[in-house]
Amino acid sequence: MPNYQNTIAEAGQAIEGNATWNAINAESVARMRLQNRFKTGLDIAKYTAKIMREDMAAYDQDHANYTQSLGCWHGFIGQQKMIAIKKHFGDTKRRYLYLSGWMIAALRSDFGPLPDQSMHEKTAVPGLIEELYTFLRQADAREMGGLFRALDAARDAGDQIKAKDIQNQIDNFQTHVVPIIADIDAGFGNEEATYLLAKKMIEAGACCIQIENQVSDEKQCGHQDGKVTVPHADFLAKIRAVRYAFMELGVDDGVIVARTDSLGAGLTKQIAVTNAPGDLGDQYNSFLDGEYVNSADEIQNGDVVIKANGKLLKPKRLPSNLFQFRKGTGEDRVVLDCITSLQNGADLLWIETEKPHVGQIAGMVDRIRAVVPNAKLVYNNSPSFNWTLNFRQQVFDAWSEEGKNVAAYDRANLMSAEYDETELSIEADRRIQSFQKDAAANAGVFHHLITLPTYHTAALSTDNLAKEYFGEQGMLGYVAGVQRKEIRQGIACVKHQNMAGSDMGDDHKEYFSGDAALKASGKDNTMNQFG
Repeated sequence: MPNYQNTIAEAGQAIEGNATWNAINAESVARMRLQNRFKTGLDIAKYTAKIMREDMAAYDQDHANYTQSLGCWHGFIGQQKMIAIKKHFGDTKRRYLYLSGWMIAALRSDFGPLPDQSMHEKTAVPGLIEELYTFLRQADAREMGGLFRALDAARDAGDQIKAKDIQNQIDNFQTHVVPIIADIDAGFGNEEATYLLAKKMIEAGACCIQIENQVSDEKQCGHQDGKVTVPHADFLAKIRAVRYAFMELGVDDGVIVARTDSLGAGLTKQIAVTNAPGDLGDQYNSFLDGEYVNSADEIQNGDVVIKANGKLLKPKRLPSNLFQFRKGTGEDRVVLDCITSLQNGADLLWIETEKPHVGQIAGMVDRIRAVVPNAKLVYNNSPSFNWTLNFRQQVFDAWSEEGKNVAAYDRANLMSAEYDETELSIEADRRIQSFQKDAAANAGVFHHLITLPTYHTAALSTDNLAKEYFGEQGMLGYVAGVQRKEIRQGIACVKHQNMAGSDMGDDHKEYFSGDAALKASGKDNTMNQFG
């Protein structure tokens, strides 16, 4: 953070060189500069890329240094998240934002709510990145404005000790601006389309772009059926396109997350090009389902035949004109995907799984690390998992293997509330609580995120308010359920006028108009009721 007094001095020098600027106050200019530390999205991308690289190095030294984020679908949500983190934990260290393509499709498309199939406008992706950083920068400006007003009050009271302390807080101010891991889905088209969108995302502030190995026009949510992957050559071209975008814009340490959906994807749209036995194309094709043939008599009209595993293979082609992989090859394909991506420019991996199981993740990561020792994952702690049921079943299975009596539990019905206070459920909750720590320590997970948490919290809180307010509680439903809790918990936006920028506007009016400024924060402002 630039030094306050130095910034005042720099502004003063600029003003002194212009005779007609005598009404411009150097300290006011300095305050505006410090409240707007990041002038462009590229400034943000360069700043946050450095943070993320440092965090990755710290994780390599000690796996307790894992990072976390929550998915945010609006700038205000991201802003309130970071304000809360600073309030509760004192700093934002190792805490990021996640931008989910799923939530953009569901909540930010002009078409209305859409499934996670890349049908939304791709311009909505950089648009949300820009919006998130606009709100984070406003959070900086708001908090700094409060420090400036406190500094003025200390000076007016003649309290130099307090004034010095506040100036120290200004000089050591920690920004709300943190890295965003941004979802580019499968790239929204060919590699040129991926490059163009990546540039817009980086220019908006993204230091980290996540891309998946599905077919762009067949893209599905990672937790739904019908996923179709592409040969490695196609995916690597898109990874290179993203890297070129970073480097063209001068963000040389930008981070690329290569996501593989191969664990749950049983289909491919293309047979890979192969030039020699054992090359990447040949390895991709070796997983195809089909029949080996010995003569032309076994080939029907329209059949495709390739040489794979040293034999003639007739791949199984579906009516959709897609080709099918052999069942049971998912983990092998994941491992090959991950090693290949890391060897061709990706920095981090994302393995989309069907359940949150440390052992399953670790099994794949150990195989990857046998080739790339410092392989690290971004892991989706997805709301698509039934965490309660999954972990209760994991405990049930572990206890059964240990010979512990589990006769009191119905494995298929473990979600039932009747089990909530049982020993099994308490142990399951303990494992859920330590899941991120355990996966970071034992399964190479550098970054834990929840893709859609604020989608669910918005629905839950609205349901609770509607039930009370439109029911017998009436206005008490809002007062007791929302406002009183905001006051008790010190939620800053209980002063919603202040959060929306009213006080900052008053500060600016005073800079511009002096004593003639018509300010909103006078004695009749009802926000004064909140202290």
